[in-house]
Amino acid sequence: MANNAENVSFGKPNVAGVFYTAPYGTALPTDATTTLPEAWKNNGYVSDDGITNSTDTDNSTIVEMGGKTVLTEITSYAESYQMTLIEILNADAAKTRYGDDNVTTDANGGLSITHNLPDGNFSGVIELAINGGKVDRIVIPNITRSEFGDRTFVGTDAMGYDVTLAANAYDAYDGGTSREYIAKVATTTGGE
Repeated sequence: MANNAENVSFGKPNVAGVFYTAPYGTALPTDATTTLPEAWKNNGYVSDDGITNSTDTDNSTIVEMGGKTVLTEITSYAESYQMTLIEILNADAAKTRYGDDNVTTDANGGLSITHNLPDGNFSGVIELAINGGKVDRIVIPNITRSEFGDRTFVGTDAMGYDVTLAANAYDAYDGGTSREYIAKVATTTGGE
């Protein structure tokens, strides 16, 4: 099988949004194209640094008496997703950073944010538009906030919530941390 340039793609946000969150236990999507139900909240724009998916592994190695490595085995596996949410007036983005209990809104769209230790797990979905009329949906069932970047307040850069989200093992994914679905977007023609 030859190389195929059509298999190469950029990862761009979908027009409607790129990162969605829902309470832990919300029904998870099982494909790339079904519209997310209302329970999934759009966290708004992500900075131009995009989303970084990191993997952390530990290994055990057995070395024989002559110094040669004869066996290496992965003993632990962890994944995380890092992004900066730049819609600081979006209550759902603030909740992703500070936790649901620490963010309240008023009738005029104002926010009250208590800078406090966030608690509780939640679920997330990353939605990407990729080349060839396809979409890439990454479902992260069990998220814990694990790290927070510094916030800088300066007149030349967008304010944002820099968060690193740990993707915890999920039993229904056989202990996996995330599930990725890639599919072609269905198109319809006039009269159908």
